[in-house]
Amino acid sequence: MKQNKQKGARQRTMRTTELQPAVATDAYRQTAPRKRNSSAILFFILLWVLLIACGVAGAKWYSDRIQNQVSDRLETQTAAQIARMQQEYDARMTQLETGYKAQLAQLESKIETLNELLTFTKDNADTKTDNSNKLYTQLAEVKKQLAELKKNLDVLR
Repeated sequence: MKQNKQKGARQRTMRTTELQPAVATDAYRQTAPRKRNSSAILFFILLWVLLIACGVAGAKWYSDRIQNQVSDRLETQTAAQIARMQQEYDARMTQLETGYKAQLAQLESKIETLNELLTFTKDNADTKTDNSNKLYTQLAEVKKQLAELKKNLDVLR
């Protein structure tokens, strides 16, 4: 009996379900079409515009940050290179100046020696010998070299 009751219930539900789609489609056709909510669409569009604007602003901020970091690094490297070049330049100038001063000291000592020799030769010279002219010529040449070296030293300074 239970089986018969269940069969009967199934048949009744089948009949009603067969009829329901016909009724449901008629009801669907009779209802007015839904209006789209324009404020929801506007909100969706504004949300996308806001997301895009945030992305553009973030990219701009990040690129500015990276550019500042690169320029800071470049400035630091440039300052270090300039300082190193300045030290090298100062060392070279000091070396050249020391070299010229040493050469000047040698020439001055040679000039002093020649002056002493010339003075001695003048005092002891006979009228027959003309060695004093040779010494004067040599002394003049040494003085010219000394003047040249002093000019070069002044130029380097």
